[in-house]
Amino acid sequence: MWTRTVFNFIMLCSLSDCNNNRLLVITFLSVSCFASTGVVSTVKHVVSALAGMFGLFLFFEQHMQWILLLTALCYFILLLCRNSSSYGLFVSGVTKTLLYQQNCSQMVVAMKAISVAFDLDRGALSSLPSPAEFLGYIFFVGTVVFGPWISFSSYKNAIEGKQLSWLWLRTSSGSLVKSQICLLISTCIAPYLFPWFIPIHGNSVTKKWLHAYENAVSFHFSNYFVGHLSEGTSMLAGGGFTEEKDNTRWDMRVVKPLSVEIPRSMVMVVTSWNIPMSRWLKTYVFKNAMKLGTFPAILVTYTASALLHGLSFHLGAVLLSLGFITYVEHVLRKRLASIFSACILSRPCASDCSHQHKKDYWVILLNLVFSLLAIFHLTYLGSMFDPGVDEQEEDFTAIHTIQRWSELNWASHWVVFASWVFYCLIK
Repeated sequence: MWTRTVFNFIMLCSLSDCNNNRLLVITFLSVSCFASTGVVSTVKHVVSALAGMFGLFLFFEQHMQWILLLTALCYFILLLCRNSSSYGLFVSGVTKTLLYQQNCSQMVVAMKAISVAFDLDRGALSSLPSPAEFLGYIFFVGTVVFGPWISFSSYKNAIEGKQLSWLWLRTSSGSLVKSQICLLISTCIAPYLFPWFIPIHGNSVTKKWLHAYENAVSFHFSNYFVGHLSEGTSMLAGGGFTEEKDNTRWDMRVVKPLSVEIPRSMVMVVTSWNIPMSRWLKTYVFKNAMKLGTFPAILVTYTASALLHGLSFHLGAVLLSLGFITYVEHVLRKRLASIFSACILSRPCASDCSHQHKKDYWVILLNLVFSLLAIFHLTYLGSMFDPGVDEQEEDFTAIHTIQRWSELNWASHWVVFASWVFYCLIK
Protein backbone atom coordinates (compact mmCIF):
# COMPACT_ATOMS: atom_id res chain seq x y z
CA MET A 1 0.00 0.00 0.00
CA TRP A 2 2.73 2.45 1.01
CA THR A 3 4.75 1.66 -2.12
CA ARG A 4 1.77 2.50 -4.30
CA THR A 5 1.11 5.66 -2.27
CA VAL A 6 4.69 6.87 -2.74
CA PHE A 7 4.51 6.02 -6.45
CA ASN A 8 1.27 8.01 -6.82
CA PHE A 9 2.83 10.97 -5.02
CA ILE A 10 5.91 10.93 -7.29
CA MET A 11 3.70 10.73 -10.38
CA LEU A 12 1.46 13.63 -9.36
CA CYS A 13 4.49 15.77 -8.50
CA SER A 14 6.12 15.07 -11.87
CA LEU A 15 2.90 15.94 -13.69
CA SER A 16 2.33 19.13 -11.72
CA ASP A 17 5.94 20.26 -12.25
CA CYS A 18 5.74 20.06 -16.05
CA ASN A 19 2.97 21.82 -17.95
CA ASN A 20 1.54 23.46 -14.84
CA ASN A 21 4.77 25.34 -14.19
CA ARG A 22 4.99 26.43 -17.82
CA LEU A 23 1.42 27.70 -17.61
CA LEU A 24 2.29 29.69 -14.49
CA VAL A 25 5.26 31.28 -16.28
CA ILE A 26 3.05 32.25 -19.24
CA THR A 27 0.45 33.63 -16.85
CA PHE A 28 3.02 35.70 -14.98
CA LEU A 29 4.41 37.15 -18.23
CA SER A 30 0.90 37.98 -19.40
CA VAL A 31 -0.06 39.80 -16.22
CA SER A 32 3.14 41.83 -16.54
CA CYS A 33 1.84 43.03 -19.91
CA PHE A 34 -1.65 43.71 -18.48
CA ALA A 35 -0.18 45.78 -15.64
CA SER A 36 1.80 47.98 -18.06
CA THR A 37 0.09 51.34 -18.47
CA GLY A 38 1.72 52.06 -21.84
CA VAL A 39 0.16 49.07 -23.65
CA VAL A 40 -3.07 49.72 -25.57
CA SER A 41 -6.13 47.54 -24.93
CA THR A 42 -6.06 45.83 -28.33
CA VAL A 43 -2.52 44.59 -27.75
CA LYS A 44 -3.54 43.28 -24.32
CA HIS A 45 -6.43 41.35 -25.88
CA VAL A 46 -4.08 39.84 -28.48
CA VAL A 47 -1.54 38.91 -25.80
CA SER A 48 -4.30 37.28 -23.75
CA ALA A 49 -5.48 35.26 -26.76
CA LEU A 50 -2.00 34.13 -27.83
CA ALA A 51 -0.93 33.24 -24.29
CA GLY A 52 -4.12 31.23 -23.79
CA MET A 53 -3.66 29.38 -27.07
CA PHE A 54 -0.12 28.47 -26.09
CA GLY A 55 -1.41 27.21 -22.75
CA LEU A 56 -3.96 25.07 -24.57
CA PHE A 57 -1.21 23.65 -26.80
CA LEU A 58 0.84 22.67 -23.74
CA PHE A 59 -1.99 20.57 -22.37
CA PHE A 60 -3.90 19.38 -25.46
CA GLU A 61 -1.44 19.74 -28.36
CA GLN A 62 -3.22 19.00 -31.67
CA HIS A 63 -6.53 18.36 -29.89
CA MET A 64 -6.79 22.08 -29.21
CA GLN A 65 -8.10 22.43 -32.77
CA TRP A 66 -11.55 21.42 -31.54
CA ILE A 67 -11.50 24.24 -29.00
CA LEU A 68 -10.42 26.70 -31.69
CA LEU A 69 -13.17 25.42 -33.99
CA LEU A 70 -15.78 25.79 -31.24
CA THR A 71 -14.63 29.37 -30.57
CA ALA A 72 -14.77 30.33 -34.25
CA LEU A 73 -18.21 28.77 -34.61
CA CYS A 74 -19.57 30.65 -31.58
CA TYR A 75 -18.33 34.00 -32.87
CA PHE A 76 -19.69 33.26 -36.34
CA ILE A 77 -23.13 32.59 -34.82
CA LEU A 78 -22.94 35.83 -32.86
CA LEU A 79 -22.19 37.68 -36.10
CA LEU A 80 -25.11 36.01 -37.89
CA CYS A 81 -27.47 36.92 -35.03
CA ARG A 82 -26.33 40.54 -34.88
CA ASN A 83 -29.80 41.85 -35.72
CA SER A 84 -31.60 39.27 -33.60
CA SER A 85 -32.69 39.34 -29.98
CA SER A 86 -32.02 35.63 -29.45
CA TYR A 87 -28.24 35.42 -29.24
CA GLY A 88 -28.41 33.21 -26.20
CA LEU A 89 -30.75 30.57 -27.60
CA PHE A 90 -28.81 30.18 -30.84
CA VAL A 91 -25.37 29.93 -29.19
CA SER A 92 -26.67 27.62 -26.44
CA GLY A 93 -28.36 25.35 -28.94
CA VAL A 94 -25.31 24.99 -31.16
CA THR A 95 -22.74 24.49 -28.38
CA LYS A 96 -24.84 21.97 -26.48
CA THR A 97 -25.75 20.08 -29.65
CA LEU A 98 -22.19 19.73 -30.91
CA LEU A 99 -20.45 18.86 -27.66
CA TYR A 100 -21.10 15.42 -26.25
CA GLN A 101 -17.75 14.68 -24.64
CA GLN A 102 -15.74 17.60 -23.43
CA ASN A 103 -12.74 18.59 -21.39
CA CYS A 104 -12.73 21.47 -18.93
CA SER A 105 -11.51 23.96 -21.52
CA GLN A 106 -14.32 23.23 -23.98
CA MET A 107 -16.87 23.60 -21.19
CA VAL A 108 -15.43 26.97 -20.13
CA VAL A 109 -15.36 28.17 -23.76
CA ALA A 110 -19.02 27.22 -24.17
CA MET A 111 -19.98 28.94 -20.90
CA LYS A 112 -18.15 32.13 -21.87
CA ALA A 113 -19.71 32.25 -25.34
CA ILE A 114 -23.21 31.62 -23.97
CA SER A 115 -22.78 34.29 -21.29
CA VAL A 116 -21.74 36.85 -23.92
CA ALA A 117 -24.79 35.91 -26.00
CA PHE A 118 -27.26 36.30 -23.13
CA ASP A 119 -25.58 39.52 -21.95
CA LEU A 120 -26.15 40.92 -25.45
CA ASP A 121 -29.80 39.84 -25.30
CA ARG A 122 -30.49 41.58 -22.01
CA GLY A 123 -28.40 44.67 -22.71
CA ALA A 124 -25.62 43.99 -20.21
CA LEU A 125 -23.28 44.31 -23.20
CA SER A 126 -24.04 47.26 -25.46
CA SER A 127 -22.42 45.75 -28.55
CA LEU A 128 -20.79 42.59 -29.83
CA PRO A 129 -17.15 42.39 -28.69
CA SER A 130 -14.55 42.81 -31.42
CA PRO A 131 -12.69 39.67 -32.58
CA ALA A 132 -9.67 40.64 -30.46
CA GLU A 133 -11.84 41.21 -27.37
CA PHE A 134 -13.76 37.96 -27.88
CA LEU A 135 -10.65 35.84 -28.45
CA GLY A 136 -8.86 37.49 -25.53
CA TYR A 137 -11.83 36.71 -23.29
CA ILE A 138 -12.29 33.13 -24.48
CA PHE A 139 -8.58 32.31 -24.27
CA PHE A 140 -7.79 34.36 -21.16
CA VAL A 141 -4.71 32.59 -19.90
CA GLY A 142 -5.85 32.52 -16.28
CA THR A 143 -8.97 30.50 -17.02
CA VAL A 144 -8.57 28.79 -20.40
CA VAL A 145 -7.15 25.47 -19.15
CA PHE A 146 -8.65 24.82 -15.71
CA GLY A 147 -11.40 27.43 -15.63
CA PRO A 148 -13.28 28.89 -13.93
CA TRP A 149 -15.86 30.84 -15.87
CA ILE A 150 -15.57 34.60 -15.43
CA SER A 151 -17.80 37.27 -16.93
CA PHE A 152 -16.70 39.46 -19.82
CA SER A 153 -16.66 42.50 -17.54
CA SER A 154 -14.39 40.67 -15.06
CA TYR A 155 -12.03 39.83 -17.92
CA LYS A 156 -11.87 43.46 -19.03
CA ASN A 157 -11.12 44.52 -15.45
CA ALA A 158 -8.31 41.94 -15.34
CA ILE A 159 -6.52 43.13 -18.48
CA GLU A 160 -6.85 46.77 -17.49
CA GLY A 161 -4.18 45.85 -14.97
CA LYS A 162 -4.29 46.47 -11.24
CA GLN A 163 -1.32 47.43 -9.15
CA LEU A 164 0.20 44.10 -8.25
CA SER A 165 1.13 43.67 -4.62
CA TRP A 166 2.37 41.17 -2.07
CA LEU A 167 -1.27 40.46 -1.23
CA TRP A 168 -1.88 39.47 -4.87
CA LEU A 169 1.15 37.17 -4.88
CA ARG A 170 0.42 35.69 -1.45
CA THR A 171 -3.24 34.98 -2.23
CA SER A 172 -2.64 33.40 -5.63
CA SER A 173 0.30 31.37 -4.28
CA GLY A 174 -1.83 30.22 -1.35
CA SER A 175 -4.47 28.83 -3.72
CA LEU A 176 -1.78 27.00 -5.70
CA VAL A 177 -0.39 25.43 -2.52
CA LYS A 178 -3.89 24.36 -1.43
CA SER A 179 -4.41 22.74 -4.84
CA GLN A 180 -1.32 20.57 -4.38
CA ILE A 181 -2.45 19.55 -0.88
CA CYS A 182 -5.83 18.52 -2.29
CA LEU A 183 -4.14 16.55 -5.06
CA LEU A 184 -2.04 14.72 -2.47
CA ILE A 185 -5.13 13.86 -0.41
CA SER A 186 -7.11 12.76 -3.48
CA THR A 187 -4.35 10.52 -4.83
CA CYS A 188 -2.45 9.23 -1.82
CA ILE A 189 -4.70 9.46 1.24
CA ALA A 190 -8.42 9.32 0.42
CA PRO A 191 -8.28 6.00 -1.51
CA TYR A 192 -6.78 4.33 1.58
CA LEU A 193 -8.83 5.91 4.38
CA PHE A 194 -10.19 2.58 5.66
CA PRO A 195 -8.60 0.73 7.31
CA TRP A 196 -5.10 2.19 6.80
CA PHE A 197 -5.60 5.72 8.16
CA ILE A 198 -8.86 5.20 10.08
CA PRO A 199 -8.98 1.54 11.19
CA ILE A 200 -12.71 0.88 11.00
CA HIS A 201 -13.85 -2.69 10.26
CA GLY A 202 -17.26 -4.21 9.85
CA ASN A 203 -19.48 -6.59 7.91
CA SER A 204 -19.94 -6.61 4.13
CA VAL A 205 -22.56 -3.83 4.20
CA THR A 206 -20.31 -1.56 6.27
CA LYS A 207 -17.36 -2.25 3.98
CA LYS A 208 -19.42 -1.30 0.91
CA TRP A 209 -20.35 2.05 2.40
CA LEU A 210 -16.83 2.74 3.68
CA HIS A 211 -15.44 2.01 0.22
CA ALA A 212 -18.11 4.26 -1.30
CA TYR A 213 -17.09 7.03 1.10
CA GLU A 214 -13.43 6.59 0.10
CA ASN A 215 -14.36 6.96 -3.56
CA ALA A 216 -16.48 10.02 -2.84
CA VAL A 217 -13.79 11.79 -0.80
CA SER A 218 -11.13 11.07 -3.41
CA PHE A 219 -13.40 12.48 -6.11
CA HIS A 220 -14.21 15.52 -3.97
CA PHE A 221 -10.57 16.41 -3.42
CA SER A 222 -9.76 15.99 -7.10
CA ASN A 223 -12.40 18.66 -7.70
CA TYR A 224 -10.90 20.86 -4.97
CA PHE A 225 -7.50 20.46 -6.66
CA VAL A 226 -8.84 21.83 -9.94
CA GLY A 227 -10.85 24.51 -8.12
CA HIS A 228 -7.94 25.88 -6.10
CA LEU A 229 -5.63 25.61 -9.11
CA SER A 230 -8.07 27.67 -11.17
CA GLU A 231 -8.28 30.21 -8.33
CA GLY A 232 -4.51 30.54 -8.35
CA THR A 233 -4.10 30.87 -12.12
CA SER A 234 -7.00 33.34 -12.38
CA MET A 235 -5.64 35.63 -9.69
CA LEU A 236 -2.08 35.24 -10.97
CA ALA A 237 -3.33 36.49 -14.36
CA GLY A 238 -4.85 39.56 -12.73
CA GLY A 239 -8.45 38.40 -12.37
CA GLY A 240 -10.57 37.54 -9.38
CA PHE A 241 -10.50 40.75 -7.37
CA THR A 242 -13.06 43.12 -5.92
CA GLU A 243 -12.66 46.78 -5.13
CA GLU A 244 -13.95 48.64 -2.09
CA LYS A 245 -13.14 52.31 -2.37
CA ASP A 246 -9.35 52.37 -2.68
CA ASN A 247 -8.87 48.84 -1.38
CA THR A 248 -8.32 45.92 -3.80
CA ARG A 249 -9.14 42.47 -2.46
CA TRP A 250 -7.94 39.34 -4.23
CA ASP A 251 -10.76 37.12 -3.08
CA MET A 252 -11.76 34.75 -5.87
CA ARG A 253 -13.38 31.58 -4.50
CA VAL A 254 -14.09 28.61 -6.73
CA VAL A 255 -14.64 25.88 -4.14
CA LYS A 256 -15.48 25.71 -0.43
CA PRO A 257 -14.30 22.28 0.73
CA LEU A 258 -15.63 22.57 4.29
CA SER A 259 -19.12 23.36 3.02
CA VAL A 260 -19.03 20.09 1.06
CA GLU A 261 -17.33 17.77 3.54
CA ILE A 262 -19.26 19.15 6.53
CA PRO A 263 -22.42 20.31 4.76
CA ARG A 264 -25.44 22.06 6.15
CA SER A 265 -27.49 20.81 3.21
CA MET A 266 -27.21 19.44 -0.30
CA VAL A 267 -28.21 22.88 -1.57
CA MET A 268 -25.08 24.33 0.06
CA VAL A 269 -23.01 21.48 -1.38
CA VAL A 270 -24.15 22.29 -4.92
CA THR A 271 -23.37 26.00 -4.61
CA SER A 272 -20.00 25.35 -2.92
CA TRP A 273 -18.82 22.67 -5.36
CA ASN A 274 -18.06 25.16 -8.13
CA ILE A 275 -19.08 28.69 -7.16
CA PRO A 276 -18.59 30.42 -10.56
CA MET A 277 -20.45 27.66 -12.40
CA SER A 278 -23.26 27.77 -9.85
CA ARG A 279 -23.49 31.52 -10.43
CA TRP A 280 -23.48 30.99 -14.21
CA LEU A 281 -26.26 28.39 -14.07
CA LYS A 282 -28.36 30.59 -11.80
CA THR A 283 -27.89 33.70 -13.97
CA TYR A 284 -28.23 32.25 -17.47
CA VAL A 285 -30.31 29.09 -17.01
CA PHE A 286 -32.35 29.02 -13.80
CA LYS A 287 -33.65 32.60 -13.96
CA ASN A 288 -34.60 32.21 -17.62
CA ALA A 289 -36.40 28.93 -16.87
CA MET A 290 -38.28 30.18 -13.78
CA LYS A 291 -41.31 31.02 -15.96
CA LEU A 292 -41.83 27.24 -16.18
CA GLY A 293 -42.06 26.91 -12.40
CA THR A 294 -39.51 26.15 -9.68
CA PHE A 295 -39.21 22.39 -10.10
CA PRO A 296 -39.07 22.44 -13.94
CA ALA A 297 -36.49 25.25 -13.71
CA ILE A 298 -34.36 23.08 -11.41
CA LEU A 299 -34.55 20.16 -13.85
CA VAL A 300 -33.66 22.43 -16.77
CA THR A 301 -30.71 23.79 -14.81
CA TYR A 302 -29.30 20.37 -13.96
CA THR A 303 -29.92 19.16 -17.51
CA ALA A 304 -27.95 22.14 -18.82
CA SER A 305 -25.15 21.29 -16.40
CA ALA A 306 -25.15 17.68 -17.64
CA LEU A 307 -24.95 18.87 -21.25
CA LEU A 308 -22.03 21.17 -20.44
CA HIS A 309 -20.22 18.27 -18.76
CA GLY A 310 -20.53 16.15 -21.90
CA LEU A 311 -23.80 14.26 -21.35
CA SER A 312 -22.10 11.07 -20.16
CA PHE A 313 -24.54 8.72 -18.49
CA HIS A 314 -22.90 8.61 -15.06
CA LEU A 315 -22.61 12.41 -14.77
CA GLY A 316 -26.13 12.88 -16.10
CA ALA A 317 -27.46 10.39 -13.57
CA VAL A 318 -25.63 12.12 -10.71
CA LEU A 319 -26.70 15.62 -11.73
CA LEU A 320 -30.35 14.75 -12.30
CA SER A 321 -30.40 12.86 -8.99
CA LEU A 322 -28.96 16.00 -7.39
CA GLY A 323 -31.81 17.99 -8.88
CA PHE A 324 -34.41 15.80 -7.17
CA ILE A 325 -32.46 15.64 -3.90
CA THR A 326 -31.96 19.40 -3.60
CA TYR A 327 -35.57 20.18 -4.50
CA VAL A 328 -37.07 17.71 -2.02
CA GLU A 329 -34.64 18.80 0.69
CA HIS A 330 -35.43 22.48 0.07
CA VAL A 331 -39.24 22.17 0.18
CA LEU A 332 -39.19 19.76 3.15
CA ARG A 333 -36.93 21.96 5.28
CA LYS A 334 -38.90 25.05 4.27
CA ARG A 335 -42.12 23.38 5.39
CA LEU A 336 -40.62 22.15 8.68
CA ALA A 337 -39.16 25.60 9.34
CA SER A 338 -42.64 27.08 8.90
CA ILE A 339 -44.32 24.49 11.14
CA PHE A 340 -41.82 24.76 14.00
CA SER A 341 -40.79 28.39 13.39
CA ALA A 342 -37.17 27.26 13.51
CA CYS A 343 -33.95 28.05 11.66
CA ILE A 344 -33.72 24.74 9.80
CA LEU A 345 -33.81 25.97 6.20
CA SER A 346 -31.38 24.63 3.63
CA ARG A 347 -29.47 27.90 3.80
CA PRO A 348 -28.52 29.64 7.06
CA CYS A 349 -31.08 32.20 8.18
CA ALA A 350 -30.27 35.88 8.49
CA SER A 351 -29.66 37.13 12.03
CA ASP A 352 -32.93 39.09 11.95
CA CYS A 353 -35.15 36.26 10.66
CA SER A 354 -38.67 35.86 12.07
CA HIS A 355 -38.18 32.32 13.40
CA GLN A 356 -38.79 31.93 17.12
CA HIS A 357 -36.35 29.06 17.61
CA LYS A 358 -32.83 29.83 16.44
CA LYS A 359 -30.23 27.98 18.54
CA ASP A 360 -32.33 25.65 20.65
CA TYR A 361 -30.71 22.25 21.22
CA TRP A 362 -33.35 20.46 19.15
CA VAL A 363 -32.83 22.93 16.27
CA ILE A 364 -29.10 22.22 16.32
CA LEU A 365 -29.81 18.47 16.49
CA LEU A 366 -32.23 18.62 13.55
CA ASN A 367 -29.74 20.56 11.44
CA LEU A 368 -27.12 17.95 12.35
CA VAL A 369 -29.45 15.18 11.15
CA PHE A 370 -29.84 16.94 7.79
CA SER A 371 -26.05 17.38 7.62
CA LEU A 372 -25.52 13.65 8.15
CA LEU A 373 -28.18 12.97 5.54
CA ALA A 374 -26.29 15.18 3.07
CA ILE A 375 -23.07 13.22 3.75
CA PHE A 376 -25.04 10.03 3.13
CA HIS A 377 -26.25 11.34 -0.25
CA LEU A 378 -22.74 12.50 -1.18
CA THR A 379 -21.31 9.08 -0.35
CA TYR A 380 -23.94 7.38 -2.48
CA LEU A 381 -23.56 9.71 -5.46
CA GLY A 382 -19.77 9.62 -5.33
CA SER A 383 -19.54 5.84 -5.01
CA MET A 384 -19.11 5.32 -8.77
CA PHE A 385 -16.04 7.57 -9.07
CA ASP A 386 -13.49 4.91 -8.23
CA PRO A 387 -9.94 6.34 -8.37
CA GLY A 388 -8.56 2.86 -8.94
CA VAL A 389 -10.49 2.33 -12.17
CA ASP A 390 -9.49 3.77 -15.53
CA GLU A 391 -12.46 5.68 -16.96
CA GLN A 392 -11.47 4.71 -20.48
CA GLU A 393 -11.34 1.02 -19.51
CA GLU A 394 -14.51 1.06 -17.43
CA ASP A 395 -16.20 3.46 -19.82
CA PHE A 396 -18.66 4.47 -17.07
CA THR A 397 -21.62 3.02 -18.96
CA ALA A 398 -25.16 2.74 -17.69
CA ILE A 399 -24.33 -0.79 -16.53
CA HIS A 400 -21.49 0.47 -14.34
CA THR A 401 -23.64 3.20 -12.79
CA ILE A 402 -26.56 0.88 -12.12
CA GLN A 403 -24.24 -1.77 -10.70
CA ARG A 404 -22.64 0.63 -8.20
CA TRP A 405 -25.96 2.00 -6.98
CA SER A 406 -27.49 -1.47 -6.89
CA GLU A 407 -24.70 -2.57 -4.53
CA LEU A 408 -25.91 0.17 -2.18
CA ASN A 409 -29.55 -0.91 -2.66
CA TRP A 410 -30.51 2.41 -4.30
CA ALA A 411 -30.56 3.77 -0.75
CA SER A 412 -30.29 7.48 -1.56
CA HIS A 413 -33.10 7.37 -4.11
CA TRP A 414 -35.35 5.55 -1.65
CA VAL A 415 -34.59 8.12 1.07
CA VAL A 416 -35.44 10.97 -1.33
CA PHE A 417 -38.70 9.26 -2.26
CA ALA A 418 -39.59 8.75 1.42
CA SER A 419 -38.74 12.40 2.15
CA TRP A 420 -41.00 13.54 -0.68
CA VAL A 421 -43.87 11.36 0.61
CA PHE A 422 -43.36 12.78 4.10
CA TYR A 423 -43.39 16.33 2.68
CA CYS A 424 -46.65 15.61 0.85
CA LEU A 425 -48.22 14.32 4.06
CA ILE A 426 -47.34 17.45 6.07
CA LYS A 427 -47.96 19.87 3.22
